[in-house]
Amino acid sequence: MAKILMVLAPERYQDKEYETPRCVLEAAGHTVFTTSTVHHAQGGLGGSTVVDVLLKEVDPVSYDAIVFVGGSGAHLYFDDPTAHGLARSFYEAEKLTTAICAGPSILANAGLLKGKKATCFPSQEENLKAHGAQVTGQPVEQDGFLITANGPMAAEAFGEKIAEALQSRS
Repeated sequence: MAKILMVLAPERYQDKEYETPRCVLEAAGHTVFTTSTVHHAQGGLGGSTVVDVLLKEVDPVSYDAIVFVGGSGAHLYFDDPTAHGLARSFYEAEKLTTAICAGPSILANAGLLKGKKATCFPSQEENLKAHGAQVTGQPVEQDGFLITANGPMAAEAFGEKIAEALQSRS
């Protein structure tokens, strides 16, 4: 089964957008690893996570998919060259490159959404459009190797879409 890397903000990641897709993916038999800029990330709703690997030490070759988790803390990665480089390396290797809530702005700012269908939290729609994305407003959207979702209410469907896409690739 697949090895999936979930990218968390060091503080204020969205707990449900991390925990729900993680549970769905693990239930489907995949192994989930977490990364952040710190060893212990704090969710915005009280959750906390011990990180498996620091962001600067991630080797994209070791994973089959990447998930950028949303929440207000995700803004830290909007202009982060390490996060952008990771997103590009997964996408260019034709691996699933995914994001939820505010996370799709990371993909947009990394130049990956131009001409692509995508969805995101409403506060990020203008940024996605400014970077050439076709914002659909759907809860979950897939365009090739890209999967995006609009927020916590779509967290389960987002996890299911990733699991489905991984299944179809194996």
